Amino acid sequence: MTDAPAAARELLRLLAARGMTLACAESCTGGLVAAALTDIPGASRVFWGSVVSYANAAKERLLGVDPKTIAERGAVSRECAREMAAGALEASGADLAVAVTGIAGPEGGSPGKPVGTVWLAWAASGGDSREEKRSFEGDRAAIRAAAAARALAGAVEFLGDRRE
Repeated sequence: MTDAPAAARELLRLLAARGMTLACAESCTGGLVAAALTDIPGASRVFWGSVVSYANAAKERLLGVDPKTIAERGAVSRECAREMAAGALEASGADLAVAVTGIAGPEGGSPGKPVGTVWLAWAASGGDSREEKRSFEGDRAAIRAAAAARALAGAVEFLGDRRE
């Protein structure tokens, strides 16, 4: 598993070097991505903030997720993660957004979406985006920590693939 503090430091370094800003949209991680970033002094130079949209209504009202997306695809889906990231970009005016939505358990899973299912999305203001589905194991805390670490590491990879 990726080390969240190391990934957060690298992400902040890359953002600063490129003169970019970051916003997050978190559901199952409940602010763990933002916490990893704000543990690092100077994060405020590039980190706009995070919307913790745990309830579906928050995803819709705060991030502009289409209620139809949640009704038809579910809050834990590629489409919802993509819309969360787009909504974070829109709300913040940031250059990059990270979104995380998943099922941390111990309840809430289903055969099609078991506990540990997480969708992540990264989106740039220029229109580039990427989504990824992961299955994490462990208890609730382990799943949430792994999802936050992957969100940060994925953002580093996303920026690395967009060399300017």
